[in-house]
Amino acid sequence: MSGKVSKNNVVGFTYTLQDSNGVLLDQSEDEALEYLQGHQNIVPGLESALEGLSVGDKQVVVVLPEEGYGLWEQDLIQPFPRDAFPDDLELYVGLELETESGHGPIVLRVQEIQEDQVMMDANHPLAGETLHFSVEIKSVRPATPEEIEHGHVHSKGHHHH
Repeated sequence: MSGKVSKNNVVGFTYTLQDSNGVLLDQSEDEALEYLQGHQNIVPGLESALEGLSVGDKQVVVVLPEEGYGLWEQDLIQPFPRDAFPDDLELYVGLELETESGHGPIVLRVQEIQEDQVMMDANHPLAGETLHFSVEIKSVRPATPEEIEHGHVHSKGHHHH
């Protein structure tokens, strides 16, 4: 399993993700995360930083918001009338609700609950964050033609569309 991280290779890597204050935001499970290089499966800043690495390489990658989950935008905070929500739904700050938009499903988070309206935030939870990834490349293999056509990895056994 040799080769370098390059477009149309399937790359397996383990990682931890911290914010600028060193708080752990996310980390890979026990097994490596696989993705298809060159197809925007992962945030752009991380994808470009891993280009050219080999198996066994370790890299610390700092990804600015513009290359990560985008900048935080005030425009994405919007009020919804309180009665737009089901009566039996327990609203609390931080509650995430999925809704359909013109671009597919988006997740809105409850930011503030007022008497007659609820402020909802459509920013990605990591918008505006500088991301600090610590990555180790575990495997590199050529993608199958089908994977390239579909633009993502087909893992063994658990494949969901």
